[in-house]
Amino acid sequence: MAASVPDIKPEGTEKKFSVLEGLLGSLGSVVVAYSGGVDSTLLVRAAIGALKENGAKILAVTARSSTYPSSEFDSAVETAALMGASHRVIVSEELNIPGFSDNPPERCYFCKGELFGILSKIARDEGYAAVCDGANMDDLGDYRPGRKAAVELGVRSPFIEAGMTKDDIRWHAHRLGLANWDKPATACLASRFPYGSRITAEKLSRVEKAEALLRGMGFGQLRVRDHDGVARVELARDQLGLLAGNAGLDEFVSALKGLGFSFVTLDLEGYRTGSLNALLSNDQRRISPEATRRDG
Repeated sequence: MAASVPDIKPEGTEKKFSVLEGLLGSLGSVVVAYSGGVDSTLLVRAAIGALKENGAKILAVTARSSTYPSSEFDSAVETAALMGASHRVIVSEELNIPGFSDNPPERCYFCKGELFGILSKIARDEGYAAVCDGANMDDLGDYRPGRKAAVELGVRSPFIEAGMTKDDIRWHAHRLGLANWDKPATACLASRFPYGSRITAEKLSRVEKAEALLRGMGFGQLRVRDHDGVARVELARDQLGLLAGNAGLDEFVSALKGLGFSFVTLDLEGYRTGSLNALLSNDQRRISPEATRRDG
């Protein structure tokens, strides 16, 4: 199910966007961490609008890895081309980062530290003034250790600085005619596994294939969480019954078992971001000193 534009224009959203454009314009040139989602897409589009007239440099960078679905990569490439953005693809294989595959609570700290480190080097070597990501105000309400890596490496988060929420972003993406304004929220495939459950390329692949099957059945906002071989399917609440009564349900279950899942379940709470974070204690939400010491 696609997202919808808020029925009412978010309060103060035009002023927020003006602040965003002023902020980007003041930076002079930027490298944007670009995944192809609506957040990073709007950020690239806004940077083009704020900087291009002055001949400033804007570079959108997408990192390929086994945690990044192929369909998302293809969409990112297409969308960047439609915007006329300068786009570069790099390799940032999280499974090669020491500690990442063990899937600790601070997993995203390792991942973002690797990515933002690469982008920061590009900025230094090629004369870009800043590295920016698409984090927004709504991201501050959940456990996101990647934010710590962003702060440590001096990455700017223009949407947060401008006070913009997800509703603001979707509203302006729609206003500017971005094709992915209603794209469901996405996250790296590593987020499908409970903390402490080891992540492998094979597990990532089966989750990616399972979610592709659901999208092929017409579902949009979804996750397939992998609990040691038990597939826990999350769908938008108003679509739970559509799967339970779907004529292709038996075929879907059979296909998931063919991928290596022992059981297939439907989560009656429905889709929600960071559902696995609910299992963390307050102590686990603190990034350990060991996590701040990256090898290499």
